Amino acid sequence: MSVPPSVPLSILDLAIISRGETAADALEGSVALAQRAEQAGYTRVWYAEHHNMASIASSATSVLIAHVAAHTSTIRLGAGGVMLPNHAPLTIAEQFGTLATLHPGRIDLGLGRAPGSDQNTMRALRRDHRSSDRFPQDVLELQGFLTGDTRVAGVNATPGKGTNVPLYILGSSLFGAKLAGMLGLPYAFASHFSPGALVDAVAMYRREFVPSDQLAEPHVIAGVNVLAADTEDDALEQLETVRRWRVARFLGGDRDYTDDEAEQLVRSPQGQQILQMMQYSAVGTPQTVREYLDEFAAHADADELIVAHASPTIEQRLRSVDLCADICGLHDGAAV
Repeated sequence: MSVPPSVPLSILDLAIISRGETAADALEGSVALAQRAEQAGYTRVWYAEHHNMASIASSATSVLIAHVAAHTSTIRLGAGGVMLPNHAPLTIAEQFGTLATLHPGRIDLGLGRAPGSDQNTMRALRRDHRSSDRFPQDVLELQGFLTGDTRVAGVNATPGKGTNVPLYILGSSLFGAKLAGMLGLPYAFASHFSPGALVDAVAMYRREFVPSDQLAEPHVIAGVNVLAADTEDDALEQLETVRRWRVARFLGGDRDYTDDEAEQLVRSPQGQQILQMMQYSAVGTPQTVREYLDEFAAHADADELIVAHASPTIEQRLRSVDLCADICGLHDGAAV
């Protein structure tokens, strides 16, 4: 029997649109992945808000959560996260209040202050470039709508009021860490793509943490990429595909590069810099992945890991989900 993991495991699903697939294929894959995660014993599945990205289908986060929730039964689902400056707090309170009303006890709400897009897309979203400056106040306003202790006189979220949807602060810098600590909220660090400040941010969060009605003790979730396969060669081959695909996506936009062209981008200085985003990646056979996750959890001082199964195809991602669950003993309910 596998030894239980040192911390619970969750999943970040970007609803990736793989080469030759459509958004419908990606969303169908997200349902299958959540169902597999539920069967395997993962704690939660989160979806991230990204806009104007041809390879990611999770832009309408609350809609995707609703769809997946209707096709699952017990696993927690949430945003990892909603980019709050893109929205009015009341709107998000109503959306996630509706989700929590339909699926009580299963909905999380992670909040970030990044745009999740480029400058042109920000304009298309009608986003004010100064809106991120209001992030701390907007978090408190949103929290008030969800608890029923509204900060806007005469305005309540229906549905939403009294649902107490748990909030999480997402970030990759010291700003989010300090804010999460001051507000007494759980903190999720995006180390799966922005690894630089992980150790310092977690230390600051724990140092600044003040207990709140939602949370008595600090809770850190750290992101990590996982490519688990039956053989080392298969895992490494998947990694090379992902590396080429990721660099081509960032440097070439929507253009469909050949593998040779993508490899040239990978070898460029810009490509190498992009690959540093994947610094924290567990790649290999299940035992190799398990050892890496245990070491990473200790390095990150994490209470929970949220893994991005980054394999190129949905079939490979589902296999990675299963292999990771098996080696970590999740099927025995160890991490639930």
